[in-house]
Amino acid sequence: MSKDHSPAFIFQTHAQADEAIRKVANSGFDMSKLSIIGKGYHSEEHPIGFYTHGDKIKAWGKSGAFWGGIWGLLLAPAVFLVPGLGLLAMAGPIVPTLVGCLEGAALIGGVSALGAALTQFGMSKEQLIKYESAVKVDHYVVLVHGNADDIAKVSALLKAGDTPAAV
Repeated sequence: MSKDHSPAFIFQTHAQADEAIRKVANSGFDMSKLSIIGKGYHSEEHPIGFYTHGDKIKAWGKSGAFWGGIWGLLLAPAVFLVPGLGLLAMAGPIVPTLVGCLEGAALIGGVSALGAALTQFGMSKEQLIKYESAVKVDHYVVLVHGNADDIAKVSALLKAGDTPAAV
């Protein structure tokens, strides 16, 4: 996997993140080069739980339809309980990287397991704080992995006028 800087886009709602990911998918972009990170549920929604069927994870609760749809587009869906962040749902290349950090106890400079995984993609300490903070307040982080052309294509798509604004 490329060690190029992976830009991240922060979306305030799952609807905005869903629209952005679908726009990228509809452009023909290789979806194996996208990751998404967000809370698996909101505590006031009282979800029953998570389960897997094949390679897809489904979630019961208000945001279940969002995650089910996104996981149909992206690779390696997973749900983790991350200390300090809570229950996180994610998909894409970030998942095996996070698993590697958890298995290898590769925690870097007191950052969380998510922070350690993001450093593997070249994120700075300031970026780690920004993206972890976004996840803590129930925003969604979409990461682009790949070469400069991939990054430019997704950046252009997500900055286009009809895409929900990323924070």
